[in-house]
Amino acid sequence: MTFDVEIMLRANERVFTERLSHDREPAAWTDQDVDAILRKILQAIDRTLNPGADEARPVSLRGLSWIVSPYRDGVVLAFEIHSASAVAGPFPIAQAELDGMVRRVLRGAGGGPTVH
Repeated sequence: MTFDVEIMLRANERVFTERLSHDREPAAWTDQDVDAILRKILQAIDRTLNPGADEARPVSLRGLSWIVSPYRDGVVLAFEIHSASAVAGPFPIAQAELDGMVRRVLRGAGGGPTVH
């Protein structure tokens, strides 16, 4: 599936949009899929903040404020880090289901190098 992520950087009024993809549809997502989606969104933010940087830089799922919100026939995933905020979707999945997966993924996130 493909989805858009809208990125808003601190102290910048422009909204940057990037189209991302994932190989599974939301109805079949597992916690591992949600982990991958969150990392793709953080990498998109990093590309916006640091054009030309190594695209393979690792990210860490720490320090995120997030919410899953209803939107049309699905939900969007919005989150904020100290340098930017992003809204991704919409995803055709139940709000409670995605919310639960994000909670589990972030609860289990370990340490490691951080981009943001």
